[in-house]
Amino acid sequence: MDTHSTLGIAEILGLAASASLLAGWRLYLVVLATGIAMRTGAMPLPEHLASLQVLASPWVMGVAAFAALCEFLADKLALVDSLWDAVHTVIRPLGGALLALAIVDPTDGTTQAIAFLLGGGGALLAHGGKAGVRALVNTSPEPVSNVFVSTTEDIATGGLLLLAYQYPLTAIGVAAVLLVSAVALLLLARSVLRKLFRREERGNP
Repeated sequence: MDTHSTLGIAEILGLAASASLLAGWRLYLVVLATGIAMRTGAMPLPEHLASLQVLASPWVMGVAAFAALCEFLADKLALVDSLWDAVHTVIRPLGGALLALAIVDPTDGTTQAIAFLLGGGGALLAHGGKAGVRALVNTSPEPVSNVFVSTTEDIATGGLLLLAYQYPLTAIGVAAVLLVSAVALLLLARSVLRKLFRREERGNP
């Protein structure tokens, strides 16, 4: 039964929010996973979401798979990860905005404008929280913590995206958890940085 053909506005907005927020962590994995889900029929789309079918293109999936592999490897190396996050400060929010834009009803210009702005903002918020915490983790001289945090992000992104797509009613909850997590990560990074700066000031004559 195609349960996705009867998606309500709440489920659609939840999916858009979940996809855009997760794009702030792993844009290419989100694109690839969405394409695979549609390609295999695990995520049948209602008619107005037909624009997302482009993600199921073998070419798009191939590029996304290559980029996701590059990100997977780059994310495990502290210096490369920091550079990768810096470059993607623009790319991830834009990708999140476009994903949200493709999920909402294209006949409603107002909804599309709101989805684009909030999708980009959500992806930027998630990216900021991730990049802030990873910048702190990357300062550790041992590589284990960086690899552990990176792998946790990989698993969380795939798992939460699968949960949102398989059970659209949970997408709102997934989006809420991601939003709270993004804010919490930003606050954590800010708190740690403040403590570090205070220590440096105390250590200086």
